[in-house]
Amino acid sequence: MRHHWLLVGACGWMLLILMFASKFINFNLRAADDYVEKSEIQSWTVSGTKTIKSPSMQKSERQDEKPSDLTAEPSSADLSDWRSVEAKRLELLSAVCKNSTLRNLTHTSINKFVLDRIFVCDKHKILFCQTPKVGNTQWKKVLIVLNGVFSTVDEIPENLVHDHEKNGLPRLSSLSQVEITERLNTYFKFFIVRDPFERLISAFKDKFVKNPRFEPWYKHDIAPAIIRKYRKSHRDSDAAATGLRFEDFVRYLGDVPGRRRMDRQFGEHVIHWVTYAELCAPCDITYSVVGHHETLERDAPYILKAAGIERLVSYPTIPPGITRYNQTKVEHYFSDISKRDIRRLFARYQGDFGLFGYPSPDFLMN
Repeated sequence: MRHHWLLVGACGWMLLILMFASKFINFNLRAADDYVEKSEIQSWTVSGTKTIKSPSMQKSERQDEKPSDLTAEPSSADLSDWRSVEAKRLELLSAVCKNSTLRNLTHTSINKFVLDRIFVCDKHKILFCQTPKVGNTQWKKVLIVLNGVFSTVDEIPENLVHDHEKNGLPRLSSLSQVEITERLNTYFKFFIVRDPFERLISAFKDKFVKNPRFEPWYKHDIAPAIIRKYRKSHRDSDAAATGLRFEDFVRYLGDVPGRRRMDRQFGEHVIHWVTYAELCAPCDITYSVVGHHETLERDAPYILKAAGIERLVSYPTIPPGITRYNQTKVEHYFSDISKRDIRRLFARYQGDFGLFGYPSPDFLMN
């Protein structure tokens, strides 16, 4: 009888252990699912995204992925590899600049609009050209730290970064012509690019869908003007209810002669979808480095090294997958856009595709 009760007790303990283990396993699986879901949402809403994969593949990859350590100094072998990549980028840039058939899409005079885009760090002799929707906020933080107001990028308030009256970052346009020429000839100069169509999607989402910086003019001024001109059939009440659609945005961007008057009306706000050639004049200014958003985890530490500031400041940590090109998302956004409108859009941004080695989006146009 005693053995019988011992056996029953042992079985009871086993059941309790199994129940506890089951709950623990389920909890961890749910936590993992939540983490994957949040990462997926983040990757679709932050500038730069990752390719959509099956849940099982996502979980497997997430176990290995860690935030990129951008504080580690690159090894001499890695630095040599990066210099080789960067040299090829600059060679391609130079070759495309010499292509007479693309000249209208690649050459821009060094005018006030371009000089307004270039931020100056005199202390370390650096010029940074702003290309919106390509992670420029983080690079501006790097320059603010270099100017000595803050000791790390984490200390900088987000609202200060974009307040150009208070962030302590002078623009090249604020200097005399002699000072401008001297800096263009002697300073370390760089900017960052990403796939042109992904950048347009990011601009559309950021300014017309989410608008996290509370810039009401995009919704109340720019969007209605685009809808009135480019939506095939619209009513003012319908426009107010639905807001700007991506297809409206694409028609506007692809209408090169028709949008110019509107762009003058919109002013500085168009910089989020202006071409890289118009923003930074890469065929008319000799840049030291052109970084790519898709390889920013590797490019950022090497840019700091090339500029000689790697021991003074670190680029902010990049969450896994954020910078990865996402063709699935691009196909999703362009799924309802006519081939004609896509081809007209590509014709406008063809210079950007060519200058920086991005393959033409034939999967959308054919």
